[in-house]
Amino acid sequence: MEYTTDLLEILNNIDPSLLDYQEWCCVGMALKFEGYTASDWDSWSQRDSKRYHKNECYRKWDSFTGSGVTGGTIVQYARNQGWVPPMINQESGHELDWDDVIEKDEQVIIDKNWIEGREVREPTNWNPVNELITYLEILFDSTENVGYVTKTWLKDEKHLPTQGCWDRTAGKLIQQLNKCDGDIGAVLGDYNKEAGAWIRFNPLDGKGCKNSNVTDFKYALVESDSMPIAEQNTVLRELELPIACLVHSGGKSLHAIVRIEANDMREYRKRVDYLYNICKKNGLDVDTQNRNPSRLSRMPGVIRNGHKQFLVDTNIGKESWDEWYEWIESINDDLPEPESLVEFWNNLPQLAPPLIEGILRQGHKMLVAGPSKAGKSFTLIELCIAIAEGKKWLNWQCAQGKTLYVNLELDRPSCLHRFKDVYNALGIKPNNLSNIDIWNLRGKSIPMDKLAPKLIRRASKKDYIAVVIDPIYKVITGDENSADQMANFCNQFDKICNELGTSVIYCHHHSKGSQGGKRSMDRASGSGVFARDPDALLDLIELDLNEAHYKQLRNMSACKCCVDYLRANRPELLNELSQDDVLSQSIMIDFCKSKLGHDYYKELDTLVNEARDKATSITAWRIEGTLREFSKFPPVNLYFEYPVHVVDQDGVLQDIDPDDVKPQWQKAKEKRQEQAEKNKNKKVNQFEIEFSNIEIEGREVPAEELANKLNTTPKTLLAWLGKSKKRNEDLAENFEAYYGGDGKRCIKRKDK
Repeated sequence: MEYTTDLLEILNNIDPSLLDYQEWCCVGMALKFEGYTASDWDSWSQRDSKRYHKNECYRKWDSFTGSGVTGGTIVQYARNQGWVPPMINQESGHELDWDDVIEKDEQVIIDKNWIEGREVREPTNWNPVNELITYLEILFDSTENVGYVTKTWLKDEKHLPTQGCWDRTAGKLIQQLNKCDGDIGAVLGDYNKEAGAWIRFNPLDGKGCKNSNVTDFKYALVESDSMPIAEQNTVLRELELPIACLVHSGGKSLHAIVRIEANDMREYRKRVDYLYNICKKNGLDVDTQNRNPSRLSRMPGVIRNGHKQFLVDTNIGKESWDEWYEWIESINDDLPEPESLVEFWNNLPQLAPPLIEGILRQGHKMLVAGPSKAGKSFTLIELCIAIAEGKKWLNWQCAQGKTLYVNLELDRPSCLHRFKDVYNALGIKPNNLSNIDIWNLRGKSIPMDKLAPKLIRRASKKDYIAVVIDPIYKVITGDENSADQMANFCNQFDKICNELGTSVIYCHHHSKGSQGGKRSMDRASGSGVFARDPDALLDLIELDLNEAHYKQLRNMSACKCCVDYLRANRPELLNELSQDDVLSQSIMIDFCKSKLGHDYYKELDTLVNEARDKATSITAWRIEGTLREFSKFPPVNLYFEYPVHVVDQDGVLQDIDPDDVKPQWQKAKEKRQEQAEKNKNKKVNQFEIEFSNIEIEGREVPAEELANKLNTTPKTLLAWLGKSKKRNEDLAENFEAYYGGDGKRCIKRKDK
C-alpha cells in the first residue's frame, strides 16, 4: 500500500501511552512490513516513558515474521487518536491551513441572530492588588514562574509590549503584592497608564518567554473585538467554556483564559484549533494570533487609557476541558433529518434480502435465548455452517455468504473441534470452509463498547453477511437489569450492522425460575431491552420427555442403526423390508440376525446398544419466535442429539407442554403413567431374573412355577405374553408360551 504521507510522520500523531500492549506490537509489525527499522519503532516508543524498556523493541523485532499487519494499521491508530489525513485531489478539496474553518452546521449552539447582550460594567469598589492576586492564585501554582510585561515601546504611535520579566514565581509575587500597600508598580515595575500591562497565562521555566519556555500547557486565550462586549460576554457564557478567569481588556474585548489542560504542544495545538473552531461556528470571531501558549493577555488590576483592566468573573462554565468537550460533542449529533412519506410513496427503497428465510433480513439483529445446556452455542455453530454452505438451518433456508464467529467462551481447540463435529453430524460436505472465520477471544474479551470498534476494523474488508457473538454475557457493559445501560450496550450491535452492512446474531441466557408460563420475549435474563431490541428473537424452552417418549426414541435409534448398518454393508437386503418393518426394532433385529453372519451381527448388536444408550441422553426443545419483519411462525420442536439439533418431523413432541404450564390434573395423570411405566419395567426385570434362575437348571420353565416366584397367577403371567389387554410388549417380544411334554404350559425365549 502506498501512503501520501510518510508513515513516520503519521506515527508522530499516535501517542504510544494510549495504546495497549497488543496494539503497540502491531505498530512494530506494521513498520517492519513496510520496510522501516527497529530503530524507528524504538524512537517512537520512547515517548511512553513509563512503559518503555531499553532494547525491548530490538528483541521483539526479529520475531515479527509473516504477521500480515500492514501500514494501514498505523493509519487507523492515528485516525483513532484524531489525526485526519490530508486530501490529495486539489479539485475536490485541499489540506486545511491553520486559519481554515470547516464549513458545517455541526456544533452550533448559539443562533447568531438571537444573541442578547449581557452587559459588563466597570467595578466601582475596585481593589487592583486583590484582583491580581486572585488571578495569580487561580492560574498558577506557587512554585511556577510567571511572565509579565509593564514596559512598552512605540511603533506608529502604538504602544507595544516588550518581552518583559519571568524571573519570579507566583508565590513570590503574591507575597510581595500583599506587602505593597496597593502599589502594584512597586512589585512589577511602573507601567504606562495609556498602554496598560500584560501577563502570560501559562507558566514559564524562568529562562525566557517563548513557546519553548512554557512548562505546562494549561490555558489558552479566547479574544474577539469584532462584536460588542455585552454580546461577547453572552457567547462565552452560553458556550459553557471552561473559563478560569474572564478579564476586561480596558478596550473593545474580553480576554477569556480557558482551561486547555494539554499534555504537550501537539495536543495544545489540536485543542486550541478545536476551541477556536467552536467559537467561530457560534458567532465569536476569535483573534487567531492569540493561539500561542506563551501569548500575552491583559493583566487585571491596572489602568489602560483611562479604563480599568479588571476581572469580570472567575471559574465559569464547565470545570474542565474534558467535561466541556464531552458536553459539546453530546449536543451535536449525526442523526438524519425527518423525511416526508410523500417523496417515497411511489418509489419505496428495496428491502434487505433475507439472511434466514422468514426470520431475519441481512443487516438486522437476532437474539437466540435459552437456558443452560440447551446447546445454544451448537445452534449458532449450526447456523454459521448453514450460511457458509447455503443450506437449511433447522426449518429455514439461509442465504450463502461469509460469517464471523466471535468465540468468547471456548478455548481455541475445543471451538475448532466443535465446528468439525457439527459438520460431520449434520452430514454436510465442507465445500465452503473459507466462508467461516473464527475470532477466538476466550480470556481476552473486553466490554462491547471497546470490542465493537476493534471488530469493525478487522471486518471492514471481509464482506461478512453475518457476525455471530457467542455469548454476550462476556462482553456486557453495565448492569444487565438497567434499561438505559442495556440500551447503550445494544447500540453497539447497531454500530456493527451499520458500519459493516452485516447481520449481528448473538445468544443470551434465560432468567432464573420457571419459564413455561412466560412469553418467549420475556424469558431472557436482564432488562426487557434484550428482547425488544433485536429484529428477531428465537427462544428455546425445554420439553419434558417421559419414559414412553424415551422408549420410542430408543426404538427409533435402534431401527436407524440397523438401516444404516445394512445400507453400509448389505444394501441389497433393504429391498426385502417394508416401510412398516423399518419402524420396529424387534423386526429389524430379527431380520438382521437371520440375514447377517455372526461377526456382522455381533458388531451390529454393539452399535444398537450404543444407539439405545445415546437415546437416553437426548433432550427435547421448542423454539418460539418474536419477529419484527416477518409473520409469527408455528413453534418448532426439535431434539438435541449431541452435538446437533434435529427437527421433530414426526410430530411426536407437538402435544408436549413445558412442565410449568401444565394443569394439575395433567401433571397427576402423567405422574401415574410414569409410575405405571416404572412398575412395568420393574416387572420385566424381575421376570428376566426369575426366568434365568430356572433356565440355568437346564429344564423347561413351567408357567405355574414362574408365576409363583413372581407372586402372580399363571393366568396373569400368560396374559402378559398373549394378546389381551394385560399384554406386556417388552415380554411378548422376547418370550412365548407353549405346551410342555406333560401337557402343561411352559415359557421359552423366542430365539430358542
